[in-house]
Amino acid sequence: MATTTTNFTVRMDREIKHEADQLFSELGMSLSTAFNVFIRQSLRVQGIPFEISRELPNAETCAAMREAEYLAHDAKTKGFTEMKSLIKDLQT
Repeated sequence: MATTTTNFTVRMDREIKHEADQLFSELGMSLSTAFNVFIRQSLRVQGIPFEISRELPNAETCAAMREAEYLAHDAKTKGFTEMKSLIKDLQT
């Protein structure tokens, strides 16, 4: 059975393409072959063949963000409106 192919154009950052070309070359395939592997796997699983999620901060970072939010709204927290005052306060 003869296979019919078609062209498909993808726009991407030049540096990302270069890095992908290098990676897939080391894996023994072209970027075109890698893309075809991705598409075939997507069709096989009927979805994206890997998890897509937001990168969430760890517990320590979440705690620091809550503390910063608290301090930003705490009337007892000292604030500065100009850099000179901040530097003077730091030096004393």
